[in-house]
Amino acid sequence: MDQSDIKARKRDARAEYKRIRSDLGQTARDAADAQIAERVAGLSEWQRAQLVLTYLSIGDEVDTRALIRRAWDEGRTVALPRVAKRAHQMDWYRIEDFDHLETSAFGVEEPVEDPACLLSLADEGVFGIPMLALVPGLTFDRFGYRLGYGGGYYDRLLAAFTGDAVGLCRQAQLADDLDARGLVCAYDQRVPVVVTENEVIR
Repeated sequence: MDQSDIKARKRDARAEYKRIRSDLGQTARDAADAQIAERVAGLSEWQRAQLVLTYLSIGDEVDTRALIRRAWDEGRTVALPRVAKRAHQMDWYRIEDFDHLETSAFGVEEPVEDPACLLSLADEGVFGIPMLALVPGLTFDRFGYRLGYGGGYYDRLLAAFTGDAVGLCRQAQLADDLDARGLVCAYDQRVPVVVTENEVIR
């Protein structure tokens, strides 16, 4: 299958999973997200993490704000991504509240570009700080593959990441095998753990 075929399949699948996500309704999404947060907080990966890298949920995404607040309460460092000026890369900034964010051109809240809060993940890994990345996706499958929004940002992160990574996915959005559907490219990265409201998949 050539790249144009895969791109077309991914485009169709994104529309499909956006519909699934929307059709759940706010009440069902909120209930699922609360259970996902509890399961994540029970993971050994969470319990050993000193630094939590996480997306800041918007719209119908699996909520991360409760987990961010929990991380702060438990004394963990939290960092959010900011799209860098270089193409398809993210920089990570430490945040201590939700008051110092700004809306990007993509409509996403990002940390303010403050050099004092900029983290070097390579240095964090070198110094052995236990890190956990919470990864978004429109869907994940049981092998850890994900379908994101098409920018490749998290694939680039995961390709070089030295910490733990966990995908957050509601059960209704979980796929069995994205590769079997022709939705996996050579550059797509897997996460070792996927958490839904019903299960932890390793």
